[in-house]
Amino acid sequence: MSSSPVQKHAIPPADTHHEPQEYLEPSTSRFDPTYQVLPIANIARIMKSTLPDNAKIAKDAKECIQESVSEFISFVTSEASEKCHNEKRKTINGDDIVFSLNTLGFEKYGDALKPYLEKFREANKNERTASGSRSDQ
Repeated sequence: MSSSPVQKHAIPPADTHHEPQEYLEPSTSRFDPTYQVLPIANIARIMKSTLPDNAKIAKDAKECIQESVSEFISFVTSEASEKCHNEKRKTINGDDIVFSLNTLGFEKYGDALKPYLEKFREANKNERTASGSRSDQ
């Protein structure tokens, strides 16, 4: 392994019509205080919700998912950040995440996220409208 703090990896796309995406993997470990992962209890709760009641999940399986999910979030967010940077914007929004998922070959996730994003925005719009009308009374 080189002494460089950053390693380059090529991630194969989900289908063959994309060029391989290159990303930078920070050289971090669980012992680095800046290294962030989702809490293992949250990971376990999500995993258990899809399994029969009598199923058990080994600690290494939870940790493997924890690492994978954290890396996936970083990967998608990095792509969204690059899009925002190119468009001279500072804030990543839901559309940027959908774009990133589609760009990185995760179209099924992007397509599934679109209706959720629309419902989320509609709910926020209704919430603001309702709270605005209450303050007028």
